[in-house]
Amino acid sequence: MPAAGGGPRLLLRRLREIMAEQTSAQMRLNKLVTVIASNMVAEVCSIYLRRAGKILELFATEGLRPDAVHKTRLKEGEGLVGLISETAEAVNLSDAPADPHFSYRPETGEDPFKSFLGVPIVRGGQVFGVLTVQNKAERIYAEEEVEALQTVAMVLAEVVAQGGFFNVAELDEPELRIDRPRKFVGDGLSEGVAVGRVVLHEPRVKVERMIADDPLRELKRLEEAIGSLRESVDEMLASSELDLTGEGREVIEAYRLFAYDQGWRQRMRDAVRTGLTAEAAVERVQDETRLRVQRMGDPILRERAHDFDDLARRLLRHLTGENVSDRSLPLNTVLVARGMGPAELLDYGRDKLVGLVLEEAASTSHVAIVARSMGLPLVASLEGVADNARAGDFIAVDGEMGEVHLRPAAEIVKAFEDKRELRVQAQARFAAVRDLPAVTRDGVAVRLMMNAGLEFDMPQLAQSGADGIGLFRTELQFMIGETMPRLADQSAFYKKILDAAGDKPVVFRTLDLGGDKVLPYARWEREENPALGWRAIRIALDRPALPHPAAHGVGRGRVQPCPRPDRPRAGARAPAQSDPPHPGAGGRHAGSAGAGLHAASADALGRFRFHRFQRPAVPGVCGGPHQPACLQAL
Repeated sequence: MPAAGGGPRLLLRRLREIMAEQTSAQMRLNKLVTVIASNMVAEVCSIYLRRAGKILELFATEGLRPDAVHKTRLKEGEGLVGLISETAEAVNLSDAPADPHFSYRPETGEDPFKSFLGVPIVRGGQVFGVLTVQNKAERIYAEEEVEALQTVAMVLAEVVAQGGFFNVAELDEPELRIDRPRKFVGDGLSEGVAVGRVVLHEPRVKVERMIADDPLRELKRLEEAIGSLRESVDEMLASSELDLTGEGREVIEAYRLFAYDQGWRQRMRDAVRTGLTAEAAVERVQDETRLRVQRMGDPILRERAHDFDDLARRLLRHLTGENVSDRSLPLNTVLVARGMGPAELLDYGRDKLVGLVLEEAASTSHVAIVARSMGLPLVASLEGVADNARAGDFIAVDGEMGEVHLRPAAEIVKAFEDKRELRVQAQARFAAVRDLPAVTRDGVAVRLMMNAGLEFDMPQLAQSGADGIGLFRTELQFMIGETMPRLADQSAFYKKILDAAGDKPVVFRTLDLGGDKVLPYARWEREENPALGWRAIRIALDRPALPHPAAHGVGRGRVQPCPRPDRPRAGARAPAQSDPPHPGAGGRHAGSAGAGLHAASADALGRFRFHRFQRPAVPGVCGGPHQPACLQAL
């Protein structure tokens, strides 16, 4: 029997009116079940909500005995209601008492009722309860009735999760509280301790309006957003410089397949037709997809759920027109994201940023390198942290232990602040001795140099008391941008570095690319072992012009070649044309794309000579990228 009284759209309007009433939670729940029963032409409508220990408690009913409310309880998996909660799937039966899962509760007075339809109340992948309708006549509920009840359940879930009927803490189920404290343990990739507020790098779009005023208009908005989404994915794929067999391109191809999936599109269209807005329809379909995949044991399918999550967020942004490039930050910001590129991190600046939390990153990833250069505590390999974090949440980060506390208790916050104070005190002790000469007990002076790669690093030269920059990674300037940096830009950048260094020496390592250091705008061959493949010095041999812009960019400053980048010496001279090749020049640093460039303190600029490694004449002479055959001065 189809739903009566104008169908689901009228029902949703009535629900909105009831939810807006300034009455008690119980009165609103009582009105809700009455309205749902009337619209669905059902003799019984009941709402069960979860309590502590995954117990389903009858919170409101129309048609069953009123004194059973708050007394009838079923465990998850017990009875039809418990089955729905356990499986997160609808149950539609013509003769419920005959079903083996049926659990008879005499206090409810449900003896006369045969047909049964129940759907889960789901929000964010969590089951908050079960919504049911029953009739005396034996019948299977129509598909449109099932969809109508699912739509009502979605609206209920949104209201319950946000505390619209009552404080969710009243459910006594910590797992369901959106404000519950959470602890995550992952990999500490950059040391330090931070306490601050969460800012989501890719914030979820908050759906403010659930019920549609004009379903036809919502369908049009959905179709336009899907079309815009597909165009953006096509453009991403067309502009990609990745190898056709590369993993990066495979990810974009997967996105494209998902975006063009007709089943996904049709499910969202069907949800809009039940009376939801386009945004609410996207969320409903995504919640259903996430639940189905989570209950599967296949790890590959579970990974695909992340792809659908990302695609749904993209679609929501196309619907709302939300601009994700807004970089305004509050004080003491801790960025939380699934993943992030180095350029994206640099866009935020350093003034208000105190920490970084990522679901996916490795110690050698570019963003980790940049985070360490910026002095930001970074913890990664934290599955689910982005989904559990909300903008503005308190968060504590320990980059040394790899711990992240989301919405921590007061005592945890104090412990982290005490640890941060200890680090400040330790830094003060280091500062007291930083200008003392580094001399061994037997009187040998040791020059202590620091590594750098960004302008952010330069203030640390004075703060650390280092004698200079022993290694400046020039490749970072090529990796953090969307295009190859121009010579003028490089020259200006390196001039800033030399000016910041003052009279202290700087050793610039020429381009060390390949392996895990891949340019985002370049085309790279896929290799079985990238670490021993086409990288560093081999790139320099095949593309001799590539390192020259960096060399000339530095060359406009005060530089001279440094024959041993790993052991810089003050006043190192450039090798003369007749000088023999340095026997160890290709030793430990042959991974660099050329010789180091040593910034001298003298104002006079001598002629700069760039070194390259010759390919061996006989195959097999060069045993690997770290064993070049010979060095020749040009």
